[in-house]
Amino acid sequence: MSSAGSSLRSAALIAPLFLFLGFFFLWPLWTMISVSMRDPAVAMALPQTATAIGGWSGEGVPAPEVQSALANDLRGVQAIELGAAVRRLNSEVSGFRSLIPKTQRAVKDAAEGAPVDLTALDPRWADPAVWTAIRNASSAFTDRNLLAAADLGRDDTGAIAELPAGSSANRLIISRTFVIAGTITLCCLAIGLPYAMLMAATSGWKRNVLMLAVLLPLWTSLLVRTAAWFILLQDQGLINGALVRLGLSDAPLPLIFNRTGVVLAMTHVLLPFMVLPIYSVVNAIPKTLMPAAASMGAPPFAAFRRILLPLAMPGILSGSLLVFMVAIGYYITPALVGGPNDQMISSIIAFYALQTANWGMAGALGLILLVVTTALYLVYGRLSRAGSPLGA
Repeated sequence: MSSAGSSLRSAALIAPLFLFLGFFFLWPLWTMISVSMRDPAVAMALPQTATAIGGWSGEGVPAPEVQSALANDLRGVQAIELGAAVRRLNSEVSGFRSLIPKTQRAVKDAAEGAPVDLTALDPRWADPAVWTAIRNASSAFTDRNLLAAADLGRDDTGAIAELPAGSSANRLIISRTFVIAGTITLCCLAIGLPYAMLMAATSGWKRNVLMLAVLLPLWTSLLVRTAAWFILLQDQGLINGALVRLGLSDAPLPLIFNRTGVVLAMTHVLLPFMVLPIYSVVNAIPKTLMPAAASMGAPPFAAFRRILLPLAMPGILSGSLLVFMVAIGYYITPALVGGPNDQMISSIIAFYALQTANWGMAGALGLILLVVTTALYLVYGRLSRAGSPLGA
């Protein structure tokens, strides 16, 4: 077979893989990035106005040419396009929901080509802030959503400034997401490291039982596992019932609809992602190292700290990174067992995407998760290439 034919055969074999990656990964990723930076609603609904208002200085009322362009746009715009533009403008300056329909009715009643004095039609058109909102929204590309995702915005001069207090809580929710994900990662590490070491130290049916206990949750639906915790953590659930019957508590403990329930449920759900990477590394460590250290007089904790822990660090970093990255994007578990103050960024993304149809904000918040995850992956790759951070 010729070299060209072999190359074509190889390309045909890997083509489905590239199609899969492009359709299910690259295309959704690009869609998320583009929707967070694109806002063409005003430019599509008012194209002549978007072009004409570009030369406006920002002071006073724009020239009659700009007002005529707006009137022409309002005569021919479709209702769906105008509705999207009005929602965008009203988010900048309140009052566009009544101002634009009133103006559209007036310009449609006027004769074609007749000059329209918008300021005489409604005094609000004499306010430069109204025209500034139109000019700011005329570009098809914007950083508005990206700034709003961090509780930032642009003031009247175009400079980046903090949003008014109480208008947005995205930064608080993002920091809460990282705190919860970090707490869950530490809990998984505290349980997963000794468990993985115990698995590596056993053999035969004992190891199989321990491995089955790790793998069994992965074979169960996430919704089923979360619903089980919802039942267990209730005031009349199995856990509180056992505590009361054993005399360890006089009344049911608040274990659900709070941070405790979220951490407990998510630690159980994500624990396998910590145990398996650590076990794969610890199991490859020679079993003779710890006895050799003990024979040379090293105490057990010193031998663990100086020998076993540094050698297990690649698995610890892999498990911690995996648990943290999965935790920051979790939605079902915090939504079911968490309270209002325990909702994570995934819940806010779902709110913007499903309830308000604000795809731009949903994409911007999703882009933050993507940047954080990518940065964590790069940090892990650098630590892996540099060797164990604790040394041997």
